Amino acid sequence: MKAHHLRGHNDFQKVYKNGKRYEGLFMTAFVLPNRLLHHRLGITASRKAVGKAVQRNRAKRLLREIFHLHGPPLARLRHSYDVVLNAKASLLRTRFALSLEDFERILARVASEESAGRTA
Repeated sequence: MKAHHLRGHNDFQKVYKNGKRYEGLFMTAFVLPNRLLHHRLGITASRKAVGKAVQRNRAKRLLREIFHLHGPPLARLRHSYDVVLNAKASLLRTRFALSLEDFERILARVASEESAGRTA
């Protein structure tokens, strides 16, 4: 659904500026609570970090799939979030299962900070 995606430059900049940054091995996540009833996703794969267009497109597909496969863990979070995932070059050189685990670790950190009352 298009309503579940961050689209404009201003949406991304708001998350970068006001959100909390989580470093993973294969991605960097910026997370900002929103006032909606659903999470919204934005994805970047820069030429500097990932490389040629074919590689960037593959990295974006992988990140989109990782996010969509984590629907149930995302639903367990107390708040809805705007999430921007930035691909790292290492994402393309690893097994998909390891990148899933990387995102799970990031979600666990978000959940623990949420329960401690330290959301972004």
